[in-house]
Amino acid sequence: MSDRNYLLLTPGPLTTSKTVKEAMLFDSCTWDEDYNLGVVQRIRQRLVALATPSAGYTSVLLQGSGSFAVEGVLGTVIGPQDKLLIVNNGAYGARMIEMARLMDIDHHAFDCGEVNEPDVAAMEAVLKSDARISHIAMVHCETTTGMLNPLQKVAGLAARNGKTFIVDAMSSFGGIPLDVDALGIDFLISSANKCIQGVPGFAFVIARRSELEKCAGRSRSLSLDLYAQWRCMEDQAGKWRFTSPTHTVLAFAQALKELEQEGGIAARHHRYQTNQRRLVAGMRELGFETLLDDALHSPIITAFYSPEADTYRFAEFYQRLKQQGFVIYPGKVSQSDCFRIGNIGEIYPQDIERLLAAVGQAMYWNQ
Repeated sequence: MSDRNYLLLTPGPLTTSKTVKEAMLFDSCTWDEDYNLGVVQRIRQRLVALATPSAGYTSVLLQGSGSFAVEGVLGTVIGPQDKLLIVNNGAYGARMIEMARLMDIDHHAFDCGEVNEPDVAAMEAVLKSDARISHIAMVHCETTTGMLNPLQKVAGLAARNGKTFIVDAMSSFGGIPLDVDALGIDFLISSANKCIQGVPGFAFVIARRSELEKCAGRSRSLSLDLYAQWRCMEDQAGKWRFTSPTHTVLAFAQALKELEQEGGIAARHHRYQTNQRRLVAGMRELGFETLLDDALHSPIITAFYSPEADTYRFAEFYQRLKQQGFVIYPGKVSQSDCFRIGNIGEIYPQDIERLLAAVGQAMYWNQ
């Protein structure tokens, strides 16, 4: 374990390759063409190519965590006359609602409960009853539970009703195949430290150019002005408006190369899916139950009910696993006592087998 310390079985930050880490051992100048043209612009072009083969899309990078970019999109894209429908079936849908409230964005919270898929027919009824709704926002993979929301169905709903569609694909982009143009996604948001397998430090937005061009002067924030950041990168060949997270960007450029070497998004999706299915099967063999039905599972992270044993404490279980080289995630579901195990990042089937053996060793309440 000396190279990697322990495996992060979380939805990001996640375990990265040694070569991604080594890419950060270089200091870049933010004014240098080698960096802006040679690294940043290539990343922007590669992200668009990963998102769709179609023309008409662009990308913009934004300092900070994924939530910074979500807030940047909502605060820049939604105009004063617009209204946003937000699908809420977990902590990240709820976070978008909180952002909208704090920025005084007119919005409708479409609450589904944490273990339910959005009811698309009920969403359509809301749209029909409120003509002011102009935008729909949804989390693709809601890592609160590990649920994969029905992206194609909601995309179809947005297209049928002429609504601008915003997708928080934080923990899915790069790990689940999708085509933003075919789906009609106008703004897709993700982060460096998720399925591309980079390190934390910036997020990115893949945007329909014609929609982003409408956003000049709308932003409710100086530093989170997505349009201004995009114009700076367009007009100054990859220059960031404020200090670029240079080391993180270099790591991401290396991570993109490694994604390509693996065989692209389809190959990575297959690995993650293999990891997740073996994890679930192995955990069930050990006596654990999943929070969600299998049909709702993403290949990203899975929630398991906590054991009912009186002596079970998550903190003790967590520490016993960490001592064996594995870090798992506490639960985030308000109505159920559970914990979560992610399987994205530099994680392979043999790592899942080692984890399952470690879980068996850590089940102190059975001893």
